[in-house]
Amino acid sequence: MNSTKKVGGEYGDIRANIDIPNLLKYLKKHLPEMKMPLEVKQFKFGQSNPTYFLTDANKKRYVLRKKPAGQLLTQTAHQVDREYTVLRALHNYNTRPSTPLEKRVPVPQPYLLCEDESVIGTKFYVMEFLDGRIFTDVRLLDLKDEDRKEIFLGAVHALTKLSSVDPHEIGLSNFGPSSDYFPRQIRAFTRISEAQAKAVDVDTGEAVGPIPYYNEMVKWYVQHVPDEKKFGKQRIVHGDYKLDNMVFHPTENRVIGILDWELCTLGSPLVDFANLTQPWSIDIKHLENYVDYQRRAAFKNNSSRDVPITLEEMERPYCQLMGFAYPIKELIFVKSWNMFRGAVISQGIAARAARRQASSENPEVYGQAVMLYCDLARAILEDYGYRIDLRGKL
Repeated sequence: MNSTKKVGGEYGDIRANIDIPNLLKYLKKHLPEMKMPLEVKQFKFGQSNPTYFLTDANKKRYVLRKKPAGQLLTQTAHQVDREYTVLRALHNYNTRPSTPLEKRVPVPQPYLLCEDESVIGTKFYVMEFLDGRIFTDVRLLDLKDEDRKEIFLGAVHALTKLSSVDPHEIGLSNFGPSSDYFPRQIRAFTRISEAQAKAVDVDTGEAVGPIPYYNEMVKWYVQHVPDEKKFGKQRIVHGDYKLDNMVFHPTENRVIGILDWELCTLGSPLVDFANLTQPWSIDIKHLENYVDYQRRAAFKNNSSRDVPITLEEMERPYCQLMGFAYPIKELIFVKSWNMFRGAVISQGIAARAARRQASSENPEVYGQAVMLYCDLARAILEDYGYRIDLRGKL
């Protein structure tokens, strides 16, 4: 499909400038299969690592992802070298003669990693462009009901392929710490959030500020960490597994590529399933104060056609394929944590916008998104009978 609308995440003029002549010189030497000259555009969709659409003289298409320019607030974010590492390991796994077709993890082929920051100012990597469909509206209202269900089941099956790979067998033993995932995440994201809160707007001099209910929410998560050992060994965690981070076959309802591996690590497989099924945790009543988000999916207690598939229809095959008992009660914690983490990520985009480092065309909306995600994180817990003491302190 050649239409940018059908690709999903349209591309246009370059917003995050790069040294194109220097880039072309480097690629001509290190990726000779790419025929010069190149046309370079930037994808409009995505907020973190600037992503570019490259078309060579033979009309072959590639994708380039780079770190944002400038001094970053934390060195643990935007690690495109980690993205490249996991993509290369999974691609090598897929191309082994011993890996059956049905077990291959759908990922684009990575071509090269450049760690020389003198080329375009930051590290970057180049990967295969996958020609298919990206769905940015999880309701999938333009599709037939049967296709809508198959799309989500295809996402579930792709996830279980990823979660079934033993990272130690594909050279990723040291890709993440061996300690439990959620305590690690709580420590990392609280550290990141506290650094982001101090970011100052270059024009107004005002700090971004802390996330609402920050201390109270973190205290609850620390006290309710689930037992990860009941779900087996650590697995590869994508970290942002959702529908618009997948490319589907142009005509078949199966995933041909999982994109945007910025948050990947080793840990609990539950985090990715919880992220995929997040709309089923959101009640429309919790969006009443956020007019700009009314059209976003809120599937909990929703009986309208907006809901493409039931949560049970997704969770049962997931449990069967992963060997987990149904239902998974720990998902309540995970879904709430994912929302809180979303608040931290949105705070980071707001911080980069304050420092004029954001890569999207509309980063200003992410200040409101911080409050939205924090409210949803708390609402998920309260809907299941938990209460957050907003007077408590860490």
